[in-house]
Amino acid sequence: MKVLTSPSSFGQISPEPILLLEKAGYGVINNPYKRKLTEDEVIELAKDCVGIVAGVEPLTARVMDALPGLKVISRVGIGMDNVDLDYAKQKGIIVENTPDGPTRAVAELTLAMTLSLLRRIPQADAALKNKQWIKQTGNLILDKKIGVIGLGRIGRLVAKLFRGIGNPVIGFDPYSDAEWAADTGVELSDFETVLKTSDIITVHVPGNADKSPVIGAAQLALVKPTAMLVNISRGGIVDEDALYKALTSGKLAAAAIDVFVHEPYTGPFTELDNVVLTPHIGSYAEEGKLLMEIAAVNNFIKSVP
Repeated sequence: MKVLTSPSSFGQISPEPILLLEKAGYGVINNPYKRKLTEDEVIELAKDCVGIVAGVEPLTARVMDALPGLKVISRVGIGMDNVDLDYAKQKGIIVENTPDGPTRAVAELTLAMTLSLLRRIPQADAALKNKQWIKQTGNLILDKKIGVIGLGRIGRLVAKLFRGIGNPVIGFDPYSDAEWAADTGVELSDFETVLKTSDIITVHVPGNADKSPVIGAAQLALVKPTAMLVNISRGGIVDEDALYKALTSGKLAAAAIDVFVHEPYTGPFTELDNVVLTPHIGSYAEEGKLLMEIAAVNNFIKSVP
């Protein structure tokens, strides 16, 4: 039996995930392109496979129909937007993910992005590398109110990290845990109040079922002009056109973005000085990435009929 490991960097941190598959008796087919696979590439590579230890490649109805031996899709990560879940269910294909794996890495990147925005660290670094001695004047994180949109695993840890350094935190989640919030010192409120009152807004939601933005022009119109936005959730959660207009019109002070509608991203945010951009690296911490790969492999092994 064979399995395709499709993430571009699978097994690079440690061979342990691949060794686990081999020990379980599977022949491993790695991604030879070292980038996100296309539908046709998935079909070609996985044609004899019973499973895919998956990344963000499109696992559509067309792909599933072309792989009659496919029994399990085990996602390395949380997001399932690239998998046609309804069609997989129809075909009896088991789908798993690793909801706990990236939590710490994404939460820590949220904190790092916030500090980078406030102290203008990327701008100072870029200037000095261009032989320019420019002392950037930023802002303290002291007393800044942190608004956390989405209080799942990642959002709760983000809130805990900011509370740990003394910041007031206000959060919104339609399924909020009042007992957890009271224990952590997080104020729960409605979506609009979080947007209106926060100095730093961080977004950690799965998105709307119809793929429409959670934060668009109407929501951005509510924020303070001194506020900053950090999006490390999914591309499209924040309307990119509306965000660009807010950043260039002075309606929003700054933003940090790790996820985009179209990746690799080459759009107009790259031209703005008040934006920090990273190439979808929320889970790309060695420790967390390895844990996710191992978890995805174990999910696959236990799920094969």
